Amino acid sequence: MSMAEGATPRLDALTTKGRAFLGTRHAILAGAMSWVSERHLVSAISNAGGFGVIACGAMPPELLAAEIAATAALTDKPFGVNLITMHPQLMELIAVCRTAGVSHVVLAGGLPPGPAVAAIREFAKLIAFAPNLAVARKLLRSGVDALVIEGSEAGGHIGPVSLAVLAQEILPALPEATIFAAGGIGRGEAIAALVEMGAAGVQLGTRFAASAESIAHEAFKKAFLRAPARDAVASVQLDPRLPVIPVRALRNAGSEAFMAKQREMVAKIEAGDVALAEAQLEIEHFWAGALRRAVIDGDVENGSVMAGQSVGMVTAIEPVADIMHSLVTEAEAALARHMTPDGTTR
Repeated sequence: MSMAEGATPRLDALTTKGRAFLGTRHAILAGAMSWVSERHLVSAISNAGGFGVIACGAMPPELLAAEIAATAALTDKPFGVNLITMHPQLMELIAVCRTAGVSHVVLAGGLPPGPAVAAIREFAKLIAFAPNLAVARKLLRSGVDALVIEGSEAGGHIGPVSLAVLAQEILPALPEATIFAAGGIGRGEAIAALVEMGAAGVQLGTRFAASAESIAHEAFKKAFLRAPARDAVASVQLDPRLPVIPVRALRNAGSEAFMAKQREMVAKIEAGDVALAEAQLEIEHFWAGALRRAVIDGDVENGSVMAGQSVGMVTAIEPVADIMHSLVTEAEAALARHMTPDGTTR
């Protein structure tokens, strides 16, 4: 029997809640990565026993509907959709998910609006991001079904606190909640430690972004293979008048271009040429374009090669099924050192 078929009794015992919530073989949720988390990667992750998540990003409703249908054609396993709260057509996108029979919706990019929470909970399980314990409690009170606590080690848009701290702050305080830990996870030993602390499961992005099934350009994947952890750096906010969410990506000329873009927007704000909200939106459009240049066009020097600090653990371009097998095998081996098969401590 292979590991994917069921030989992970200790890991299974500790992730019972997470696996039941997702409806999957393993409580491994895929991070939603714009341009990367589309039908091919999402279906591959779900088919390998994890939980794939479509990154809606800036998609209009009709494009999201097509992506959901195309993903469903490639897998009969559960998968979800990640929606950005600031999307101007958020409620229409939620309606698309409802019509398509989506079972899980992930809301990212800020506190979920009340109407969106209510609409999603009529047909799907709702997952949201909690950057601290106070917000975690607020989200659970508002009706969110599960949380992701994502540390600053993650790739893409990040919060200010590491997963090591978030896990200690939030997991013991909310033992009944369904919480997935994310940020910098690259090996099964970390998964084992986090589920022992009380996580229902984990979320990974970087390992999957460089997988064989990922549609990312070969140059994008090869940049992952070359990069040590220290090359995945967070962007810096130049001026407090222009609040920007930090983004973690591999250091390159694109990083410098973002600094120049911030200086340009600050100058426009000072001159009264743009309002703050417009400036922030333009920053987000900058990131979307820079990410597309790297992922789709393979311009890894001028584009944004978003990656978490676990990038140093990406040593080969592997099939998703092999990545999943490695993760659960490593986790089970780590747990076996001090646990019986039913999940109790020796």
